[in-house]
Amino acid sequence: MLGKRHELFSCTTAKLDSEDENEEKINVTFVDKEGDETVIKVPIGMSMLEAAHENDIDLEGACEGSLACSTCHVIVMDMEQYNKLPDPSDEENDMLDLAFGLTETSRLGCQIIAKSELEGLRLRIPAATRKFAVDGFKPKPH
Repeated sequence: MLGKRHELFSCTTAKLDSEDENEEKINVTFVDKEGDETVIKVPIGMSMLEAAHENDIDLEGACEGSLACSTCHVIVMDMEQYNKLPDPSDEENDMLDLAFGLTETSRLGCQIIAKSELEGLRLRIPAATRKFAVDGFKPKPH
């Protein structure tokens, strides 16, 4: 059996670290109720709600982004950035009507999708929210 060699074989693919590095991301700053700032990198195409959950930022999102609550209410801190967002849908406006502390630049975090034009976006989390979840439950991303 001279010359026979053994090779490893796998039918699964491994995600290479370099794939993550090449993924385009934007910097987003979340300002919490106390005024503390957290800067995170958000991949293009991801919602601010998903990004907040992946980075342990306290943004509830009780309906997990299905436009059935207002618990992911955020305030876009810069009008110029706000104007780069698509207009809110009727469904989003209906949910925003339920939010505490509604402002001219209020949006639902589940409806703000990262795109390159939003580099440097600053979002304030309101001081109060209508908590839909009970017993401190926080939904985790899927």
